[in-house]
Amino acid sequence: MAPDPLESIQQALALVGEQRRRQLRPFLPGPGATLLTGEAGRPQGTLLDLASNDYLGLSAHPALKAAARAAIQSEGVGSGGSRLVSGTRPSHISLEAGLAQWLGRERVLLFPSGFQANLAGVLALADRHSEVIADRLIHHSLLVGVQASGARLRRFRHNDLTDLRRLLESRARNEPQRRRLVVSESLFSMEGTSPDLAGIASACQEFGALLLLDEAHALGLLGHGGRGLAWGVAGVSLVSGTFGKAFGAGGAFLAADGPVGEWLLQSSGAFRYTTALAPPLAAAAAAALELLQADPGQAATLLLRARRWREGLVAAGWRRPPGEGPVLPLHVGEDALALNLQRHLEQAGLLAVAIRPPTVPPGTARLRLVLRRDLPHGSLERLLQALAAWPHAPIP
Repeated sequence: MAPDPLESIQQALALVGEQRRRQLRPFLPGPGATLLTGEAGRPQGTLLDLASNDYLGLSAHPALKAAARAAIQSEGVGSGGSRLVSGTRPSHISLEAGLAQWLGRERVLLFPSGFQANLAGVLALADRHSEVIADRLIHHSLLVGVQASGARLRRFRHNDLTDLRRLLESRARNEPQRRRLVVSESLFSMEGTSPDLAGIASACQEFGALLLLDEAHALGLLGHGGRGLAWGVAGVSLVSGTFGKAFGAGGAFLAADGPVGEWLLQSSGAFRYTTALAPPLAAAAAAALELLQADPGQAATLLLRARRWREGLVAAGWRRPPGEGPVLPLHVGEDALALNLQRHLEQAGLLAVAIRPPTVPPGTARLRLVLRRDLPHGSLERLLQALAAWPHAPIP
């Protein structure tokens, strides 16, 4: 009798503990997050949303909705083909040109998702003859790209420039002809931290390495006019960004100069063999870009709020969430404790999701608080009151 081909999968599932099992829960957006339940999707309750990446609250902005509707009328809902066949639309060309000018890059290429863009970025700059030196906490999509490339992977301690320089120097000395790619992020989505990008870029130039920077969570928020940390920094070979966060839309892009941009167009299977980004999403992202350009300082209010929230948490006895941006992780340690805190906050009308391994290292489970410009007045006070009522709080 032939073995059951699903047996190994069933065995693997059995090893996933109850504290790490994931589930899908549907929500309706709005001033809060309306949790739906049951097959009919009946509203169960509205929670203050402290989990969304819609940092600037643009996903419901009238300008983005109007741009998406206009694109549907003129270009259709879907593109119907890949960019190199028949899928390129005026909305794609317009968005790519606008982003290239805004970011000071020669070429921008759009992708349907950030995961896909990161995969394409790594594969464009690394192969089985290369070596990738990556921050220990880079996003899973970047790690998948390294695995797919066949490159040798080495990791440096999170945001530790000294450790990166040590690796670059030793590797350049031992194998000077091998191509090297350094990979990092400008705002780590589960840590809330940012690197010394100028130092990283300088080290890459000194030791002859390429540099790929994932700006997904920084664009619209950090850097000059929200352009991200790579803007104006020499030595950043390729920038990855998304429209599903501060831009309030969907899709992603890679931005590059010179031969890197042309190489992407000519060689990237992730670009060539996928249906192009839906025109309404491209048009909405272009509308968001216009809003950012019209008010380049709008992120300042959010960053000031993030500082006030950090100060409030420290005053309440909690460890200060690292970084300066709108991602504030509350570290609690064990999976069960993080889930317990998530449920406690939901009972208080607050949505903050427990982040557990493998997304974060074992023993570092946390609640990921995310701030937005459109959070109502008094949100911090509501959170602190709920945290004070948790039997295990605070965790210094």
